[in-house]
Amino acid sequence: MAAEVERDIPVGSAAPAGAVLRRLEYGLAPAVLAFERANRAYFTRFISDRGDEYFARFTEFFTALLAEQADGGCAFYVLVAEDGSVLGRFNLVDIEDGTAELGYRVAESAAGRGVATAAVRALCGFAAERHGVRTLKAGTSDANVASQRVLAKAGFTLVGPADPAHLGGKPGRWYARELTAE
Repeated sequence: MAAEVERDIPVGSAAPAGAVLRRLEYGLAPAVLAFERANRAYFTRFISDRGDEYFARFTEFFTALLAEQADGGCAFYVLVAEDGSVLGRFNLVDIEDGTAELGYRVAESAAGRGVATAAVRALCGFAAERHGVRTLKAGTSDANVASQRVLAKAGFTLVGPADPAHLGGKPGRWYARELTAE
């Protein structure tokens, strides 16, 4: 039996025309690296910096992500613009027993326009359908109010405080959403 081909996930009208969520694959490495470099300073305002080693050893780290994804415990997606550039990363990690954790980051140029909310909503339906996720959790630092708004607009509810160790040493909170396959 042939391996199932991943389909692109449409994200709706909030995303730039032609933008889709695409399963992470090796051919996306240059665009993902460009995205991470271009937005490094922006991301560190909300989450811990990946550090210089991440960029120096990017190919090694990227290859490890693909191997982890192939093992089935994680599923990594990128929001790809029509021109091939990456607008965001959306990750499902620790997929097990119908639960998973959502992590995401969106380019500064795409922030504040509903792009993250549209992509998270689209991924919620796909997580249930493709990965069997029934409960999706997401942690956010207290300082990342924009991410908290994204989660609320995407149907997540606050469930309690997060351990700062889970959020790069920053205080935060957990959100969750119950999913149904669409």
